[in-house]
Amino acid sequence: MSDRLPKERSPEPVTVDSMASDLRALGVESGETLLVHGSLSELGWVCGGAPAVVDALQRVVVEDGTIVMPTHSPGNRNPADMQHPPVPEAWYETVREQMPAYRPDVTPTQGMGAIAECFRSYPGVLRSDHPQHSFAAWGAAAAFVTDDHALSHSLGDESPLARVYDLDGRVLFLGTTHATNTSLHLAEYRADLDLETATRESAILVDREREWVQWSDIEFTDEDFDECGEAFERDRPEAVVSGTVGVGDATLLSQPKLVDFAVEWFEQNR
Repeated sequence: MSDRLPKERSPEPVTVDSMASDLRALGVESGETLLVHGSLSELGWVCGGAPAVVDALQRVVVEDGTIVMPTHSPGNRNPADMQHPPVPEAWYETVREQMPAYRPDVTPTQGMGAIAECFRSYPGVLRSDHPQHSFAAWGAAAAFVTDDHALSHSLGDESPLARVYDLDGRVLFLGTTHATNTSLHLAEYRADLDLETATRESAILVDREREWVQWSDIEFTDEDFDECGEAFERDRPEAVVSGTVGVGDATLLSQPKLVDFAVEWFEQNR
């Protein structure tokens, strides 16, 4: 996701009021747990930009519910794995020695879009401790979702994704698709797949001191997420609602039903 110009001009400005109305019409409910993937540029001309989207979500879900967003920072990684742009090998040791440690309150998101970057610094929002695959949450279950995010198997059963599953949460796409649907990574961990593992590296704080650490994780991929998501929407239409927020396509779906479906789909199709 990126911060581009709006895809089209709306007949009227997209406002907090109009987005809140659109979210309720889609079926978003107060008190629920909602994992949001959003692209600001897809929603039209939003009056106030990303804060207006966050305000609308909070107005509808209210503090009795919980809003969750991925706030990943993949740039804090092994310099040998950096590709956009690649890092000269002669720089590797300097990067490992000098990369600032991940800090939930300070480290910006990367590739998550303007809405998630705005949300992470909102009052009352908590952010998990993973240096590459953090999630932020606001509301009644924010601590439950973000606490104890495991370093290894970062999108598996000791991650915020699994806590959203435990809460019977739903996934909301605001101008996005299954291509960036992080919940499908949870299904990769749970599926009986012969996945390779890899060593990951990041700078983190350990007892307030910066350390460069390594851990093991699976080699996950999102290359077939669109195909899997489309199959889910065909086979489980009762678990999916589609509509619009602003001028952008919006989809609301059951995260547990999606993950359970994807476990079987991956086992049959990978």
